[in-house]
Amino acid sequence: MAVVAERAFTSRSTLQRVEAGDTNVSIGIYAGVLHALGLLDGLSQIADISNDSVGQALASAELPKRVHLKRPAGSSRDG
Repeated sequence: MAVVAERAFTSRSTLQRVEAGDTNVSIGIYAGVLHALGLLDGLSQIADISNDSVGQALASAELPKRVHLKRPAGSSRDG
């Protein structure tokens, strides 16, 4: 535990809080611990939008249903 705390640039007590799942520990500390354990790539997967189907559905719902092209002034529809 002391080696992981040292490699994560944090104290043993903070590392214990991370292990306990303390939500008051900053994301930077979690990133440091993941880096020390060789698991930092997993953090990028959490933030990857392609893994967030609910977020994608919500974003799609906010898109306009139809888009109308603006025509230049003075042009007619018949050509």
